Parts: sequence; structure tokens; C-alpha cells
Amino acid sequence: MSKRILALFCALSICFSLIPGASALEGEARRAADTLITLGLLAEADADYDMSQPANRFSAAVMLSRLSDAEEPGADFPNPAASVTASEWFLMLLQTLGYREGADFTSADAAVFARRIGLSSRAYTGMMTFGDLCESAQDALRFPYKDGGVTVVGRLVENGICSQSAVNALGLNNPELTARQISDRYMSAVFSMILYDVPDPIDEGEPYADASGFFISPDGLAVTNYHSIEGAAQAVATLVTGESCMVERVVWYDVEMDLAVIRVSRTTVNGQSVSAFACLELVGTEDLRPGDIAYTLSNPLGLGLAVSSGVISATARKVERYSLPCVMNTADISQGSSGGALLNVYGHVVAVTSGAYRVGNSMYLAVPVDIVKTLDLTGEGETLQAVSDKELQKSLEKQAESKEAA
Repeated sequence: MSKRILALFCALSICFSLIPGASALEGEARRAADTLITLGLLAEADADYDMSQPANRFSAAVMLSRLSDAEEPGADFPNPAASVTASEWFLMLLQTLGYREGADFTSADAAVFARRIGLSSRAYTGMMTFGDLCESAQDALRFPYKDGGVTVVGRLVENGICSQSAVNALGLNNPELTARQISDRYMSAVFSMILYDVPDPIDEGEPYADASGFFISPDGLAVTNYHSIEGAAQAVATLVTGESCMVERVVWYDVEMDLAVIRVSRTTVNGQSVSAFACLELVGTEDLRPGDIAYTLSNPLGLGLAVSSGVISATARKVERYSLPCVMNTADISQGSSGGALLNVYGHVVAVTSGAYRVGNSMYLAVPVDIVKTLDLTGEGETLQAVSDKELQKSLEKQAESKEAA
């Protein structure tokens, strides 16, 4: 492993120019360093290091070796004081986790890919600081290897590198998450949507609505509200990375339930390939109780992705608009939040944020996702335009029937 890291650093050192990047926040970086020290992955002397200073190639190689339980680089490590770019660092980290350059990502977009799949909690560009290394290494601890098995910290415990008591003391095994942790880990699985009522090309029309959605599979299956896509001829999903992808198909929908499953293209509007998306796990409302903490991830007012928190007020509130009883909660949403995720304290989706009572305080409504868990989503589906045309025809026929009955 150390030879591989060494060879990759040598090759990459000539591929990336020195671009200044945003450095880690001092307090955040030092807390991350303390976590790594407690786990035995960082020397105590490193806590006194200037977190804002550029990270060098030797420090990055040592960090990767310790995260992967590999042999550390020796004194013959070439050009150890050279700075490390975000692309270099995340290329190494991703390969350590089992991702393949060329198949899963390219060397140039390694940092973007890491953000897209939820490995990193924020965007990293340009040169990495030592604090950046500490923060991103801390983020990686609870991230699973690509094979879907154990997490990084879990494997370190298995191999006797970190003690279980230290992991427990740091809360790394605590299944209950804070709002900050929810945002850091799962915002990458949510997207904002812009809806258009005109066919190709999009640039000939103006968007008529904003909405939200979230991925439930790495290959682009996503959930939203039906009313979020109602009347749309086209829709563009924008990820936390800023990448935008077209909504290709509507795989399933139910007007009365106000739910839809869509497929998002794995090619961006700029023609870049997307090998995988971060996704959320659906659990439904079976174990949900009034008073439980809830979080929302959505696109309020079309201003961009955001997190809010509250409590579950009722688990099965009957509302005239919906055929299913809704989850009522106090986690803030606004117009544009429709189609977002309502999560429990473990980061699992219980419902889809959909609306609110017009009169009342903190009375927000979400549609349970229980039904989505039971669906066969292997079908090809229909285009947005086809769904819009079909539902318009149904509406016209219903109106005609009402006139005849009158």
C-alpha cells in the first residue's frame, strides 16, 4: 500500500498546479485533530501544528497509511515538503476505500466525486491545509468501504489499530445524529429541482417552479412529490456539488398520494459522466412516534439546499388533499421544499416534505414513504411530458363527465 501511495503521489505531483483553496476553520480542524489523536491516528505533537498551513505530501501519505492500516512512508519519500491539492488527496482516499480511478471518478474530479457521494462534508478545492486533512480524515471515519461492508473506523477497530472504548467515547458508534451530522452526511443525497413547462431546448423557456428531491439508489432513482413535477415538460436536478442533471423519466407516481419516483440522468447537462449518487435509506413510519426528533433536507424558496429540525407532532394526520394520512411535524419547510426528505434521528427517511396548514404554527406535512418501499421500480417509466399530457387528458375527461352529469 505504501508503495502504491508513493507512486501515485509522484505521478500526481506534476499534474496539478498550485491553486489556493479555502482553508479549514481553526476550531473545527483542531477538534478533528483531537479526534484523530484519541484514536491513535495522529501524534499529539501534531495538535500544535498550524492548521492553516498547507499540507505536505509526507503528512498526507502518513494520514492515508494510518487510515488504511498500511505501512507508513519511509525517510526516502520523495519531495516530502511539496504541497498537496484536494484532487490528489481525495484520489488517494477514494482508492483506499476501494473506488477506482477511471471507472468511478477521474483524477481531476476526485474532490467533487467525494462530495457527491457524501465522503466529504464540504467542498474542497485547490491546496489542502493540514486542518483540511484532519477534517476530511475525520469525515472518512464513519464512511463505508465501497464493498458496502465495514466503515473505516470499524475496520481499524477490527485490526486493533483503534480501541473500541475510544471509538465509543468519541460517539463514533452513536446511531443518533445531530442536525449538523445529518447535514454533513446526507445533504449530498438531496437535490433542488427547477421545473419547465416547455419541451427542448430549456433555454427557450423560463422555469415556473422550484422543488426538491432525494436519491434512493446510486444509479439515480429518486423520490419527490407528484405535485412537484405536475405539469412539467422538463426538470433539472442540481446536486450539492453544483452539478446539474436532467430528470429522465417518471418511474412511478400517484396523484392522490402525492408521491413520485423519478430517474435522474447520470450525465450532467455539461456532458460529464456521473458514476454514482449518494442515497438515503427508506424506513417509513412504522416506528415513528409523536415527540420524536425530525430533520428536513430540502430546497426552501428555491434558495438552495438547507437543513431544519423539529419534532413529530402526529404520525397519521388525515388531510383532505392526500389519500394517505400525513406525518405532521415542526421541522420548517417552505415553498420549494416539496419533495424533500423528512428524516428520523438515525438519518433514515420516514416521509416526503409536502406542505403545511395555512393557518397554524409549525404544522408542516409530509407524505409517508412506506408505499415506495414495496414498489417494483425496475420499469422504464414515462417522460415528464408524457405524464403531464396523460394527467391533463384525465382532467379534461373528468370535467366533461361532470358537465354531462349536471
